[in-house]
Amino acid sequence: MPLRDHFRPPLDNVSSWEELHGGWPMMLVASLSKKLPPPYVAGPRVHSRGYFEIDVASFEKDEPDPLAPETSAEEGGVATAVWAPPQPTFDVAAELPEQDEYEVRVYDTKRHRRLVAAVKIVSPANKDRPENRRAFVAKCGALLRRQVSVALVDVVTARQFNLYGDLLEFVGQTDPSLGTGPPSLYATACRWRHSGDTWNLETWAHRLALGQPLPTLPLWLADNLAVPLELEASYEETCRILRIP
Repeated sequence: MPLRDHFRPPLDNVSSWEELHGGWPMMLVASLSKKLPPPYVAGPRVHSRGYFEIDVASFEKDEPDPLAPETSAEEGGVATAVWAPPQPTFDVAAELPEQDEYEVRVYDTKRHRRLVAAVKIVSPANKDRPENRRAFVAKCGALLRRQVSVALVDVVTARQFNLYGDLLEFVGQTDPSLGTGPPSLYATACRWRHSGDTWNLETWAHRLALGQPLPTLPLWLADNLAVPLELEASYEETCRILRIP
């Protein structure tokens, strides 16, 4: 079945692109679960804009502070002054760019759930502003640097940018197959691999087109181990379940 345009009429009048992006990761997980050898496992990860993931936080609480002085100067104790930080050197109204995340992550459970692969389904928000594109590309670059293979799947017709091309530019490279006008619809598998005395960025890039089937990408779990990432079957199953015509 062909790739549909989920961002324009008539299809966007009967279904939302968020339904596809939200459901597709689980269908990819279901497909990968039949192919992943032990000890690898896959799981979906869907975070829409407005979600904030907190890694480290401090909380105000009403419980006694064990580090606070037990006596005050009035009670005969030694008063501890509260440290007053200096004024900021820069203060400006700003908004941190929000990032959508629609992806599948694959872990090696023998190595404490070490992340080995990530499949990222590009959203309109990932492409809409320069700062969002830079943040997305930087995150992909950081994963590759940790030797996590990355697959990018972009079916967003509402934005005309190519994040795969931006990723190559990020590392100072270009892919001749992109030509002078990089396609806005594409699917690419990437990995950063040690070869001899050098590190090589290897990619498997495909142009996508409306009305055409989606490709199968290699999803690398280790240097000599890959499984097929079957985009077409999982995409069609998602559309079938969501009754997307």
